[in-house]
Amino acid sequence: MFTGLVQAVGTLAVSNPTDTGRRLVIDPGAWDHVPAPGDSIAVSGCCLTVVGVTDVGWAFDAIPETLAKTTLGGLEAGSRVNLEHAVTASTPMGGHFVQGHVDGVGRVTRIDTGDGWRVRVEPPADLMKFMIPKGSVTIEGVSLTLAAVEAGAGWIEVALIPETLDRTTLRGLAAGDGVNLEADMLVRAVVQTTETVLEARGG
Repeated sequence: MFTGLVQAVGTLAVSNPTDTGRRLVIDPGAWDHVPAPGDSIAVSGCCLTVVGVTDVGWAFDAIPETLAKTTLGGLEAGSRVNLEHAVTASTPMGGHFVQGHVDGVGRVTRIDTGDGWRVRVEPPADLMKFMIPKGSVTIEGVSLTLAAVEAGAGWIEVALIPETLDRTTLRGLAAGDGVNLEADMLVRAVVQTTETVLEARGG
């Protein structure tokens, strides 16, 4: 479990194919967190397990399912990633409940820096039902509030404050980029439960 409050920006140092997917080694930069093998780290919103700590960085194994359903498979050496360690009993819950289970990859379609900094994203169609005005969404591991939702047009917008731009990778987004999306787990639970009940009632 995570909060979506990014604690550091790291850099992908190595991405090598393995028999079970890819071995990603991430340099955490100046972050003073010291994980142990088996610990969970959210890497741009995707929960990965530390399999080793080396002089180069932290090693993670990403399986084909993860590589296919997130942006991690397209990362190259030098790519910057948002990092957050799993919630502990002393972690402030300043964001929202984030599982680190990416629901799909959205596409950035517009960035407006004129009046504030707003980013428009087109999520996969099946995720739009979980997007509600003023609700929460996780983009590249960052907990954000939905500033606008156009269900008919199939897009969402978020407004980014300078603090978020300075502490995450989101300033570097450009139109056409893919981004990891995770819907608010509470909204998802309500929607899916409602659909199940209605289906059982034949309506």
